[in-house]
Amino acid sequence: MASRPHTRRLRRALLTLLVTASVALPVSGAARPAAVAAPAPAALAPLVAATPAALDARYAATRDAVRDALRMATGHGDRRRADALRAMAGPGRHFLAFDGRDGGRTAEVFGDLSGAARIAVLVPGAGVDLDHYWRLKRDAEALTAELGEGSAVVAWLGYRTPSTVSPDAVTAGRADEAAPRLVSFVRELTEARPGARVSLLCHSYGSVVCARGASGLLVADLVLYGSPGTGAATAEELHTGATVRAGRGGGDWIAHVPHVRLDLAFTTVGFGTDPVAPEFGAKVFDAGDGGHSDYLRPGSVSLRSLARIVAGTADGRG
Repeated sequence: MASRPHTRRLRRALLTLLVTASVALPVSGAARPAAVAAPAPAALAPLVAATPAALDARYAATRDAVRDALRMATGHGDRRRADALRAMAGPGRHFLAFDGRDGGRTAEVFGDLSGAARIAVLVPGAGVDLDHYWRLKRDAEALTAELGEGSAVVAWLGYRTPSTVSPDAVTAGRADEAAPRLVSFVRELTEARPGARVSLLCHSYGSVVCARGASGLLVADLVLYGSPGTGAATAEELHTGATVRAGRGGGDWIAHVPHVRLDLAFTTVGFGTDPVAPEFGAKVFDAGDGGHSDYLRPGSVSLRSLARIVAGTADGRG
């Protein structure tokens, strides 16, 4: 008979393997591509006011940064990255920030930020970079259309997202790197647009990022959807004044990820309590029956629910 310590070690190893397989296998074809060379962007002055003139100046500066990255990608023969950057450099695109290095970091505005009374910040999960940015853009456009006038959406790809098939996707290291960047960005955004209602919409691994920065995020709503967990046992442990909300589609494979948190000798694996579980204590919204990538699909129940949250009418107000 195996000794108890040996049994416990074996159980931990099996659970770790289970968590990793559950996160990685359903999207095993979405591994992060190798980083593509790009120049360091010029430093930007803080955005102190979201006036049309100030925003136009910021958008022009970041467009130059995109074009610089495009020239380097083209010179290196990176056709896929060049195609993505060429689309981003178009006159109708509005970036508050852009850095083409190491997979890319961006913050793109959809809608009129200067006149927005309601602002949603989308925080993506694993496997999103410049080569796969179209997914985040698609979601931002769908939410912008659903919200209508008086709203803006910011697609924040402000961190080095983990590859979907990697230990980084089941540990908090990348989220710990990202959280201070997110807090800084949201602080600048709220100071530039005082009085606007800001909601943070955090998908999949992005919910771990948001949870790591929650105590410093002065937003109305902290929305966790398609989440593997946050690393916190309860919403109260996030230490935020925001209303914490959670949702999961009926067809989302993330439901099968074990909600465990294992402290191993070298790291902690897994993110603990399921955010839609009653014991977590979040306000659960109707996310319909969609899959892991369907939350902002046009016409979906989840898109309507998320739009109501951003608009401030989810609880029957307004």
